[in-house]
Amino acid sequence: MLLAGGKGSRLSALTKNLAKPAVPFGGKYRIIDFTLSNCANSGIETVGILTQYQPLELHNYIGIGNAWDLDRVSGGVTVLPPYAESSGVKWYTGTASAIYQNLNYLSQYEPEYVLILSGDHIYKMDYSKMLDYHIEKEADVSISVIEVPWDEASRFGIMNTNEEMEIVEFEEKPQFPRSNLASMGIYIFNWAILKEYLEMDARNPESSNDFGKDVLPLLLDEGKKLMAYPFEGYWKDVGTVKSLWEANMDLLRDETSLNLNDRNWRIYSVNPNEPPQYIAEKAKVEESLINEGCVIEGDVKHSVLFQGVTVEEGSMVIDSVVMPGAKIGKNVVIERAIVGSEMVIEDGTIIRPEKNVDDVVLIAEGK
Repeated sequence: MLLAGGKGSRLSALTKNLAKPAVPFGGKYRIIDFTLSNCANSGIETVGILTQYQPLELHNYIGIGNAWDLDRVSGGVTVLPPYAESSGVKWYTGTASAIYQNLNYLSQYEPEYVLILSGDHIYKMDYSKMLDYHIEKEADVSISVIEVPWDEASRFGIMNTNEEMEIVEFEEKPQFPRSNLASMGIYIFNWAILKEYLEMDARNPESSNDFGKDVLPLLLDEGKKLMAYPFEGYWKDVGTVKSLWEANMDLLRDETSLNLNDRNWRIYSVNPNEPPQYIAEKAKVEESLINEGCVIEGDVKHSVLFQGVTVEEGSMVIDSVVMPGAKIGKNVVIERAIVGSEMVIEDGTIIRPEKNVDDVVLIAEGK
């Protein structure tokens, strides 16, 4: 079950008309491609995608799931937006609420285990190994965790564990964390436990219907066995403009743990048909990802350009992300910026951080 209904308000204008999981990433992908590709590569054949905020483009993008080999007669991809009952439309009020409202969907498959994922993180992970761990430990719930820097731990849900990695306490964004094991928002539940506790949570009028705030603490209070599954690969929560920029820049490192060229773990996507990119005689391109349909007449250094981007003569794009269809005029300087889809940057414009050189500038419609 893939939670993909988030608004992504910290991404500002990038999510004004777009669900966060549909935001472009890495020159040719959408954020949700990573989770869906992980499912496909892990051998998961049945995926329910729960959508809510600005879902139209995301629904169109996912389609019937053929890009990820999930267009199947039995199982495959099912998009699950909120729906109307006799009492009216019930919006998803939290992560637990979203799954609870789709218990009927889950029940038709009679699963033994249910994997719950977030559609707005960048990472590559074999979920089958996590399931093996869950079964080996005889857990009721397993939660994937990753070590984060201690000075950032207060931004996350933190798992306190014993020596066997059994979770003894869950703290939501603690001011003084006692562990740096952060929840990745990836859960494996035994189906019977999930159903029982979601129904219990739904009956509680004081609950915010959230896994981290309500369901997991209740499971701990009632003595259920929750295991932390340690993950050591690349993982990035791209919930802010700067973190989205950082994740794109990570792709340009000489040695990166987020390797898009790994043929044994491909990241699949839906891509429009575009002509080959054109690099003009006087253009200069260094350390960059340039997608199809781009026309480069200026200089591009350490940047990520999506399909159909134009950089005209005399312009420089440095340490930046330029999203699909953007047009950059002549003698423009763009540095440490994200340029939104279809934006037109007029001749002679200079875009760079004005006060703090570590900032990232966002140029997008509505900004």
